[in-house]
Amino acid sequence: MNQVNKPHPKSICILRLSAIGDVCHALSTVQLIQRTFPNTQITWIMGKVEAQLLGDLPGVNVVVFDKSLGLKGMQSVWKQLSNRRFDYLLHMQVALRASVLTLGIKAKVKLGFSWKRAKEGQWLFTNKKLPATHAEHVLDNFNQFAQYLGCPDAEPSWQIPTLPADELILNPLPQRYIVISPAASKDERNWLVESYAEVADYAVERGVGVVLCGAPTEREQILAKAIQSKAKNDLVNLVGQTTLKQLCVVLRNAQCVIAPDSGPAHIATTQGTPVIGLYAHSNPKRTGPYNALETVVSVYEDVVNEQFGKPAKDLKWGTRVKGSDLMARIPTERVKQVLQRFI
Repeated sequence: MNQVNKPHPKSICILRLSAIGDVCHALSTVQLIQRTFPNTQITWIMGKVEAQLLGDLPGVNVVVFDKSLGLKGMQSVWKQLSNRRFDYLLHMQVALRASVLTLGIKAKVKLGFSWKRAKEGQWLFTNKKLPATHAEHVLDNFNQFAQYLGCPDAEPSWQIPTLPADELILNPLPQRYIVISPAASKDERNWLVESYAEVADYAVERGVGVVLCGAPTEREQILAKAIQSKAKNDLVNLVGQTTLKQLCVVLRNAQCVIAPDSGPAHIATTQGTPVIGLYAHSNPKRTGPYNALETVVSVYEDVVNEQFGKPAKDLKWGTRVKGSDLMARIPTERVKQVLQRFI
């Protein structure tokens, strides 16, 4: 796929709006492109929340799309880019909303996913497609865009800038601690309250503090308080009390992070922190913490075999399983065994 004969692009527009985890995956691709083509002008259109984490990336012009504004939000992006014509638009999101947004962006090449992976009609909005791929992980699929441009194969790396003021969040925290970020995007993808509490007690009783992290939503705050009430030991509750930059610092300094498939698990990966991912509904080989797949605790394969009668490798890429109680099948003892490596 390495396009060695292509001229270096002068300008690239990245379209990856959300979510935090996928934007973290995309960051490694964007920064690989930067290292390969240091003189290329890069513009990245991303969501309002995601820009709180990555809006100050060195050498990247971030354009914020506020999806809550609907068409007005799109028109705002189009207006900001009305005088620009890019060599490439890298369309890295298959959602229809993102595809519609491309209509007002001028680019010589609008590059999308391969035919089989261009869901929600993405192929209608691009004039070039990536070659077919057997890459499993989302990050590796994103990396196909960089390889198409002529970037070399490289291990993913990430640089997320933080400020000294963000480090102040560490002052009241224990010297050694793990982070439990208990909430996924949907409640059915959360582990059990009592299981989180049991693992938290296991860490505290071995001399390691536990910090709960999460977003300032009511559902996440309720979950954190429930875990605190079930735990026998004191836990530090930072849910809703950190910016994304501060969260980045907290995750960076943790012994490890325990989380379901969620943004904090992937932010932790960018910071080089070990992650114990908890998976039941989606394939961790596709969406797991990229550098910590060996410490994932997953029942996904078991559920796939029960529901489809065949292994995940024989199913369509991205297949999810259904069930409101699947996360309860993740054994607490197995999570504690993996945790022991880091504490």
